[in-house]
Amino acid sequence: MSALVPFLRSSVDDSAETLRAHMAEDGYLFFPQLIPDKSILNVRREILALCSEADWLDSERETEEGIAASGVACVEGQPEFMRVYNRLQHSEAFHALAHTSALLEVLERLFGEQPLPHARNIARIIFPQNVRFTTPSHQDYIHIQGTEQTYTTWIPLGECPEELGSLTVLRGSHTLGILPVHKADGAGGLGIDTDSLQNEWVGGDFKIGDAILFHSLAVHKALPNTTPERIRLSVDFRYQPLSHPVHSSSMEPHHGQVKWSEIYRDWIDPQFQYYWQRLPLNYADLDSRVQTVRAAAG
Repeated sequence: MSALVPFLRSSVDDSAETLRAHMAEDGYLFFPQLIPDKSILNVRREILALCSEADWLDSERETEEGIAASGVACVEGQPEFMRVYNRLQHSEAFHALAHTSALLEVLERLFGEQPLPHARNIARIIFPQNVRFTTPSHQDYIHIQGTEQTYTTWIPLGECPEELGSLTVLRGSHTLGILPVHKADGAGGLGIDTDSLQNEWVGGDFKIGDAILFHSLAVHKALPNTTPERIRLSVDFRYQPLSHPVHSSSMEPHHGQVKWSEIYRDWIDPQFQYYWQRLPLNYADLDSRVQTVRAAAG
């Protein structure tokens, strides 16, 4: 992969017209230091504590460094990974991060109406040197459905230089429609062949608090975590205009192995519990176009 073109930077002070114009042209918005450091570090500490309890971290190093134990490389879907991941889903701080006020304010300006945060919040724990399972080029709409006007916010939980596996976006690819997919390793299990696409890849290093927001049809991927020993932690949160249709799966816990009643059991603040049940949602059926594309992948 050739050198990345740097992200075009957006600001919380940009007008709605500016945000919409940049999103319409590029398919993404990159916001430096949008998320408070304290909120990110709280979630990071909780996840790393779970990793430590699972003996995934080097016991000779400080937990907050996120240094993988020698020979450990779990991936999403494996039983040992899911035991930790399902515990992570109980974290109140993790789910509350999706409701960060600065982020919701930007989304409301972009949408021109109240944003709906999806409840299916996702965390990624990416081990070093496990290149085969790097998240492949893909479009989120294939997995989300509902409305195409759904946007993912990707937030690394700490500094994330390119070599740690930062996220990249194929600029302007959200205008290409639903693209053919093939089976692939890595999160989601489906990839897109981008060799014939003329769009340029944009990306770069992420500082703590940086966040990128991108359209559900924007092709994106992770860079491989090529560091010798560091685990990469990040989160995926998704949002859409409240008036648009949403698929019911977007309001279920990620992977569905734990129930909301279990997740909420020890929460202190009820503010973000079952919040979508208090909203006038318009539920959508599965998109037949997606079913056709997925079936063609075998």
